[in-house]
Amino acid sequence: MMRNLKWNLRNEYFIGLFSLVICLLSATAVLAQESEQPVKMRDLPPVVQATAREQIKGAIARGFSREVKDGQTFYEVGLKVKGHSKDVLIDSEGKVVEVEEQVALASLPQPAKAEILKQARGGRILMIESVTKNNTLTGYEAHVKTGGKISEIKVTPEGAPISN
Repeated sequence: MMRNLKWNLRNEYFIGLFSLVICLLSATAVLAQESEQPVKMRDLPPVVQATAREQIKGAIARGFSREVKDGQTFYEVGLKVKGHSKDVLIDSEGKVVEVEEQVALASLPQPAKAEILKQARGGRILMIESVTKNNTLTGYEAHVKTGGKISEIKVTPEGAPISN
């Protein structure tokens, strides 16, 4: 009887350990699938290179990366434009799908500015970016530091909170 109990406990231990390993491997596979990898301009597909060159005009290229989101490959061009940051996301066919560009709090529409200040609750606003998708301004993202923790606040131009 005692022998069976030890055998069962040992098997439960190994089954639990095996399950944990499977979960960790699955999580690693998902993270690898959704990862961002630095690349060089020469590593970009020709159509993406052409779009990147167009976006770089009048700016300084800070770097390039390739990322996979939901099984689709995108390329990001990090830029410095007139002293502020700008990130351009390009699909594998060379189309600009998203632009995040650093903006000043004072430049935001009043409802968006008010909502960001309300949600920041006295935290320090580190940076605000406008988010444009398919040539349409969709919102603003504020990076806020509160008590040593950095969080992100997302709002529409009309000031409505955007949930992740």
